[in-house]
Amino acid sequence: MKRLSMVVTFVVIAALAGGGYWYWSQQQASGAGAGTETKAKGKGKGKGKGGGGPLIVKAALAVVKPMPVMIEAVGTVEPERSVQVRAQVSGVLQSVQFKEGDRVKAGQLLFQIDPRTFQAQYNQALAALARDRAQLENARAQQERLEPLLKREFITRQEYDVAVTSAKSLEATVQADQAAAEQARIQMEYSRIRAPIAGRTGALSVTAGNLVQASGTGAPLVTINTMDPVLVGFSIPERQLEDVRRYDKQMRIEILPERNSPAVAEGKLVFIDNTVTPQTGTVLLKTRVPNATEAIWPGQFVNVRIVLRIDPEAIVVPEAAVQPGQDGSFVYLIDENSKVKVQPVKVSRQLGNEVVIAEGVKPGDRVITEIPQALTPGGTVEIAGAEKKGGKGKGEKGKGKKSQEGAAAAPQS
Repeated sequence: MKRLSMVVTFVVIAALAGGGYWYWSQQQASGAGAGTETKAKGKGKGKGKGGGGPLIVKAALAVVKPMPVMIEAVGTVEPERSVQVRAQVSGVLQSVQFKEGDRVKAGQLLFQIDPRTFQAQYNQALAALARDRAQLENARAQQERLEPLLKREFITRQEYDVAVTSAKSLEATVQADQAAAEQARIQMEYSRIRAPIAGRTGALSVTAGNLVQASGTGAPLVTINTMDPVLVGFSIPERQLEDVRRYDKQMRIEILPERNSPAVAEGKLVFIDNTVTPQTGTVLLKTRVPNATEAIWPGQFVNVRIVLRIDPEAIVVPEAAVQPGQDGSFVYLIDENSKVKVQPVKVSRQLGNEVVIAEGVKPGDRVITEIPQALTPGGTVEIAGAEKKGGKGKGEKGKGKKSQEGAAAAPQS
């Protein structure tokens, strides 16, 4: 009985084990079939849509247009005339007849020094002149009275010569008095300080009530700068001096407060220094420009653009298309097959956001202006916004659909 129980138990365990193995085999077979089906479906999907499409980029055409040939430099604005106003006589400053920074005219009264001392000296010189003139008139009258007496020999020759000498001496004294009176008048005039030139005044170094000295040392009372026109001084490398001298008559010079800002003034070259600076290898030049609106200020740093001539057929690409490299600049070109090519270029010059290419690019070449990180030479790209291929196929598809609809609508025979 016990042995029979053991046999039954063994049979049950064997049946359960066999059933479990059969179930596991079925599951494995089912999973493998599903994976194969999924893989096949994925492969079919990839074929249908082409999983790796072209890279979308932005591009521009290299164009031919007139571009200036120019030299760029940094310059400093200078007043054409600058005068330091100083006192020519000493005295107490009574009044200041203008405000700091005012525009003044030539001859306008600026300062008044106490004139009383100079007025007294002038009056004294005039009095001395009047006295000596009276004495001169008396001496001449005496000479005239003695002249007929000398002819009649009523007086000696010596007496007459004394009268003549006295008259001539007084004539010289009167001339000296006239010079002294004129000097006193000039000193009195110097007490009224006037603007020697028209321009804009700077900061005052002294105010009313202070004692000013007639000396060439120390700070001036005020400095006047002419504002229209002004000079702009700048330096260029000595290798460019030949071009400047060649196009001196036809070139124009533009002044720009900022490099990419519009020009605020144009002028002509008025000065070329006669020496090359050995330390820097540059030559100093100056241009005179009108400045009626005072767009530029003396002492201001400005950008100078010397337009030598206009190149009528320059090859131009956007600045964003030119990339720096270890061996020089280059651009990414798109060929007729929409493949990317790295093209070395030689940059001639840059004007704003445009670059003139001397070598490496032809008119009509397509250059990439925005470089994606995934861009690689030889890769296929598609230009953003360009008309995609297959439009004709869509049209044909629509046409075919329309034809089918027409055929469906046609009466059957």
